Amino acid sequence: MSLLERLQSKQQGEQMPKETFEQKVEKVAPVSTIMKKKKVPSAETKAYNELKNLIYKYILRERKEEDVEEIVSDLDAIITEILKENEDLKTVSDWKNIKEEIKNDLTGYGPITPLLNDESVSEVMVNGPEQVYAERNGRLQLTDVTFRDHEHVMNVLEKIVAPLGRRVDESSPMVDARLKDGSRVNAIIPPLALNGPTITIRKFSKDPFTVNDLIRFGTLTEEMADFVKACVEAKLNIFVSGGTGSGKTTTLNVLSSFISNEDRIVTIEDAAELQLGQEHVVSLETRPANIEGKGAITIRDLVRNSLRMRPDRIVIGEVRSGEALDMLQAMNTGHDGSLATGHANSPRDMVARLETMVLMAGMELPVKAIREQIAGALHVIIQQSRLKDGSRRITNITEVQGLEGDVIVLQDIFTFKQFGVDENGKIIGKLVPTGIRPKFYERMESEGIHLPASIFMEKE
Repeated sequence: MSLLERLQSKQQGEQMPKETFEQKVEKVAPVSTIMKKKKVPSAETKAYNELKNLIYKYILRERKEEDVEEIVSDLDAIITEILKENEDLKTVSDWKNIKEEIKNDLTGYGPITPLLNDESVSEVMVNGPEQVYAERNGRLQLTDVTFRDHEHVMNVLEKIVAPLGRRVDESSPMVDARLKDGSRVNAIIPPLALNGPTITIRKFSKDPFTVNDLIRFGTLTEEMADFVKACVEAKLNIFVSGGTGSGKTTTLNVLSSFISNEDRIVTIEDAAELQLGQEHVVSLETRPANIEGKGAITIRDLVRNSLRMRPDRIVIGEVRSGEALDMLQAMNTGHDGSLATGHANSPRDMVARLETMVLMAGMELPVKAIREQIAGALHVIIQQSRLKDGSRRITNITEVQGLEGDVIVLQDIFTFKQFGVDENGKIIGKLVPTGIRPKFYERMESEGIHLPASIFMEKE
């Protein structure tokens, strides 16, 4: 309909045609560049979908008051009953798949349930109903998983957020949540997401990785593992930096496992992911604002509160804002052995980001005072990276040596050296010592933590 026709229609009192979701998107960019074109379903697919829809309608009409487990156990009988009334659908042969899909919708998280149960999948990304990606071994793969429509995706999303007392709708189109097993979920819906409801799930390992697992993956070597273990035991303040999906939380979890069972540990996270095996652990989690925009509890609020909880160790899942100032002050006032993570591409970048985050606290501090806080608080920065082949490696273990003039002095103790790439595109390399012994080596020795000096020596 042209603009003239639309105006004439309006003048005549006719109702304007309602725009579809695709038409709204077309105003911003061609649908073909943003959304996958819908495939024309075959006769078999149509029959398959019709049978599935009839089963859903039957369950809602006849069995909605019953327990879900009872309905699942009776699916064979339900399908048989529906086929008696719909002879034309007997051509559908894939009963097993239909039963599995309905079971996943009733008891799990719909079509993505098999991906969430697959231990080889570390991340699931739903880009609207027709495009679902999974990450395996650090690489993204397009799966054959699809949803029926936008409403189907929203139903699954509602299943995720409802038990947490959260909501996602036009008034609150973004949400961070977690599954029962602790997996982290982020969702964003139209009109902000043009592809349709978009869900990103960072899976939570049922059995937390140990330091031996990281050695096996090639994330670090045995000598480096001994070194970081000694750093934690010596109560050095350690910061793990890296990009998104580089494995910072996994490394933080492994570092936390070296903490003495006698210490009182307070963990602070946006979404609880850390799995500590010690007896005395207090886990704190942030809370978002309610629909009126009130009641939010931030990482900074929890860091401040943790100082009143008599912690021996404070472990912060991620520092991203003004809480950096409170964290540094805690490290500088007797809370040694604290651990935290942050986003940065290198140890030097992490120091610069910390300066920026301290300024975000709203304090008018001179840059030199901030750098003195950082230099006095941090001892070690562990840099984690996801390399081109998808592998996650520790690429730097760096000592924060102090302040010289206005500059924070950093010294690499271990760096990642790449030797080449094999025929499968796998990067060949390992973390090697730089030959420099850290200044805190004597502190370790005085506390009875002995490391052979040879681990700091370059091997030919």
